[in-house]
Amino acid sequence: MTATPTRTVPTPVGPAPSPASRPAPSGGSGSSPWLRVAAIAVALLCVLPLVVVVAKALESGVGEALALVWRPRVGELLRNSVSLVVLTGVLSTVIGVGAAWLVERTALPGASFWRVAFVAPLAVPAFVNSFAWSALVPGLEGLAGAVIVTTLSYFPFVFLPVAALLRTVDPGLEEASRALGHGPWRTALRVGLTQVRPALLGGVLLVSLHLLAEYGALEMLRFPTFTTAILDQFEVAFDSRSGSVLATILIGLATTLLTLELLARGRTRHVRLGSGTARRAPRARLGRATPLALLGVLALTGLALGVPAWSIGTWLSRSDQAMEPTNIGPAVWSTLGLGLVAALLTTLATLPAAWLVARSRSWLAVLLERVTYLAASLPGVVVALALITLTITYARPLYQTVFALVLAYVILFIPRAMVATRAAIAAVPPELGDAARALGDSPVRAFLRVQLPLMLRGTLAGSALVFIAVTTELTATLLLAPTGTRTLATAFWDASAALDYAAAAPYAAALVVLSAPLTYVLLRGNHEEPLT
Repeated sequence: MTATPTRTVPTPVGPAPSPASRPAPSGGSGSSPWLRVAAIAVALLCVLPLVVVVAKALESGVGEALALVWRPRVGELLRNSVSLVVLTGVLSTVIGVGAAWLVERTALPGASFWRVAFVAPLAVPAFVNSFAWSALVPGLEGLAGAVIVTTLSYFPFVFLPVAALLRTVDPGLEEASRALGHGPWRTALRVGLTQVRPALLGGVLLVSLHLLAEYGALEMLRFPTFTTAILDQFEVAFDSRSGSVLATILIGLATTLLTLELLARGRTRHVRLGSGTARRAPRARLGRATPLALLGVLALTGLALGVPAWSIGTWLSRSDQAMEPTNIGPAVWSTLGLGLVAALLTTLATLPAAWLVARSRSWLAVLLERVTYLAASLPGVVVALALITLTITYARPLYQTVFALVLAYVILFIPRAMVATRAAIAAVPPELGDAARALGDSPVRAFLRVQLPLMLRGTLAGSALVFIAVTTELTATLLLAPTGTRTLATAFWDASAALDYAAAAPYAAALVVLSAPLTYVLLRGNHEEPLT
């Protein structure tokens, strides 16, 4: 009998772990010089905004920049930003892991429905969620309001990868732990948590980076962070230097998060190659706890989806524009076109660095990956202003063009595609490509015939995440969009900023409707098919 390879599933927002603990092999096409050149070119493109920001911050000298840093206001912004990241990260972890365990490891009634319901909040932009909660609870603001809204908006980033791994990981290690006399809780903490750790860290990292760059939701909830303060400096005080100093601090925070995630992730191999097929873990019976579990998942769904649906529906019933497609049609088409183009280009730009990281894990590959994450941690307004400076100075014909806007999207949302593509590549055993080349295929033919079909689902899931992000992006679009271009996000923001909630509701509803079908793509990207 021949050995049949099995693989772990590619996940859209985090790398998939493996029982094995040895480093991934560095052979194969991961060492191709063309891949390194392409990855370096993309990283240099992403680092341009960082260079512009730091240069602007140091324009008047290091001493004056340090004087701007050591202010009570900066301490307040730092405290607010760190508190938001810590509290939302912890709550997202608890909710995401708990929901994933209920759906994938227990006999919870209606598991398929709840799996969709826990991904669907990604279709509701955070600033639309804050709009809904502000309409429902007018006094909701500050840290408490920010934590509630951002947790309900971003916990799916943790749920998705953890649920995928709990559904597909072989239960052999857990059975071995119990056979050695360890109880269920000790097994869950020592074995189960270790198995999902890389995916969990990837999800929490994305949540944290989104929080550092979040603007619309926090501005509506009157909770100042570095991002809201940066936009205030640019829009109100017209002080780009102070804004750049604040952005530099934000880069430091992002660097800290990226370093911690990298150290915690470790160097484990992300594929399982062995005989037979991976077994599904048995589902635990909830027994008398079933009603309590159903009440919990129903409450979570109601808070994450029911509140925005009710609020949008209420304002739609009062809107004269709800049934006038001529008012919303151009914004829908602009959003759809920009989203598709940016999703395609971002995925293509991600492939070289993702392949290097998944296959070689060299210091260069890790550095290139971290650079793309670091650039994307900046608020959209900072990236937009950096591109405005560059285009006006060196490429004036590109100023306020679709090219500049799409370039900003690529820089901002590469992490969403990176974690998905990296996981998809890592889940394909490199031995399959080696076998195809040994049988006479060229590297390109081996990739197209053997590896691309296996990594396609995870890669498409990353593209879906980028598309959702583009449709909801606000600040960079406001600054870089060509004259006359109006997206659903900017149209919604214009109406809500004027407190015209009835006029804003149709755009909010269109954003949700446009993004909702992509939850199917995300779920497909998390669904395992055995490799035969």
